Amino acid sequence: MSRLRLPLLYAIVDPLDTNRTPAELAAAYLAGGARLLQLRLKGVSSRELYTAALAIRAATRAAGALFVVNDRPDVAAAVEADGVHLGQDDVPVAVARAVLGPDRFVGVSTHDLDEARAAIAAGADYLGVGPVYDTTSKVGALPARGLDLLRAVRALTDRPLVAIGGIDATTAPAVRDAGADSIAMIGALARAADPAAAVRAVMAALG
Repeated sequence: MSRLRLPLLYAIVDPLDTNRTPAELAAAYLAGGARLLQLRLKGVSSRELYTAALAIRAATRAAGALFVVNDRPDVAAAVEADGVHLGQDDVPVAVARAVLGPDRFVGVSTHDLDEARAAIAAGADYLGVGPVYDTTSKVGALPARGLDLLRAVRALTDRPLVAIGGIDATTAPAVRDAGADSIAMIGALARAADPAAAVRAVMAALG
C-alpha cells in the first residue's frame, strides 16, 4: 500500500478505571473531532472485544474516521477495521497481513532502536514509539524513553511514527516537533471530565 497518512491524534479507546463504556468513549472522541480510534481492551473475552469493535466500527464509518483494533488481526478483519496494532508479543506482521489482506494497515509498538529496525524490516506500515513519558495507563509499563528515542527512530525511517506514553495537550506539540506524525493518548482522554473537550483541546494544541 502507499505511504500511510495518519491523523494528528491517535485516540485510544480504553475505559481504564473510569466505568465508561468503550462505545461512550468512542462517541465522545468522535464528537470532539478525533478521526482515528484504536480499540484497546485487555482482559476481556473475544466475544466482548468483537461486540465492542463492531459498534465502534459502525460509529467510525459514519464519522469518516479510521478504526484500528489492538492486538487482534482476526477481530480487525471480522469487523472490517482499517488496521491492527501489534505489540511485541503479538503475531508477526506477515501473519497479520495475511489475515487482513493488502488493503488494511499494520502498526507495531516499539520501545528501542532494535525493535524499530525489526518492525521496519517486517514491513510495518507505521511504528508506535514509546513510552515517551511515564504512564499509568498500562500495567507494567516500561520506563519513559523521552524524546531521544523518537528522534532516533525518526532518523531511521520515513514511515509514520505514533508517539505514545504519558502525553497530554501540554506536551503533545513538543512530541510532534520531535518527529511524531501522530500522538496517541489513553488516560489524558479517557480520564478527562469531558473527553470530547479533551480531544478538542489536544487538536487545538496540535494546530
